[in-house]
Amino acid sequence: MPDYGHDLLFSANLVPHAQQADTVVALAQLAERAGLDLVTFQDHPYQPAFLDTWTLLSYVAAGTESIRLAGNVHPLPLRPPAMLAQAAASLDILSHGRFELALGTGGFWDAIAAIGGPRLTPAQGVDALEEGIPIIRAAWDTATAGGIHHHGEHYRIDGAQRGPRPAHDIGIWLGAYKPRMLRLTGRLADGWLPSLPHLGSIGKIGEGNAIIDEAATEAGRSPKNIRRLLNLGEELPPAQLAEIALTHGVSVFTLMVGDPSAIQRFALETAPAVRELVAAERAGSQTQNSAQRPGSPALRSQAAAAQGAPLAAVPTPDDGVRLTDARVWDESTRP
Repeated sequence: MPDYGHDLLFSANLVPHAQQADTVVALAQLAERAGLDLVTFQDHPYQPAFLDTWTLLSYVAAGTESIRLAGNVHPLPLRPPAMLAQAAASLDILSHGRFELALGTGGFWDAIAAIGGPRLTPAQGVDALEEGIPIIRAAWDTATAGGIHHHGEHYRIDGAQRGPRPAHDIGIWLGAYKPRMLRLTGRLADGWLPSLPHLGSIGKIGEGNAIIDEAATEAGRSPKNIRRLLNLGEELPPAQLAEIALTHGVSVFTLMVGDPSAIQRFALETAPAVRELVAAERAGSQTQNSAQRPGSPALRSQAAAAQGAPLAAVPTPDDGVRLTDARVWDESTRP
């Protein structure tokens, strides 16, 4: 698949442990000082061992100046779209344009129902997300006159006022794996945010891209307008990350991390090395007018040599509540 040409961003995902709240905030501040571009937090409102993600995002925004912020990802069934739009816009304004909105369908239905949320089937979760995204965008669209009206199966909006307008054009990123959600990403979203351990192999990125690109084209959108992001289950060498960027168009790499030294290594060593490799390949590709495949044989050889053991499986809790393992992503979107 093509290199979509986006600038490369590097991110830390921090587990929002309530019993280590000061450490979580300190690690986010360290990520900013080290030069990372983005910090994200899981959003599991039903998990009492975790801080509330929206409160944490606001607190971290107040204690940082430049790093971008996002949930990874917000379960829409517990964040009604009209209220979510206002919360996102407010945080973006307060952080001076540093917030991005990552969404999922919910996933852990027993846990969601246990705290009063709706119990949906996977198909209903996708339906609700497809309804919710236009509501969110309409709330941000203060240039359009009149209120918001939406009479759907899952959401009903009767003349809600628009606003506030975000400080910048907030990207809506979707966690997606199966064809229907991938097509929805191509039609409506600004970014695709899967996790590599859940994909199972790097080759699955290309398969997902193909579905997203086709859906985007059919909807009259350019596939280049959809950023490709990737949650990493473990640290990968620069050559391998560069190959993923050039071959599959991934431009945001997020590492789940809790070790200060790993944050610094990712920011000060891995990120510059990947940027240098990608810049060199892009420059060489332009010079040689070789649009068939951006990655050079030498880089592909480096990436292949760097691949080690198979990706570790990420445990998925059987009831959606025991989310105590630090490696658990809020993947909330399997459809």
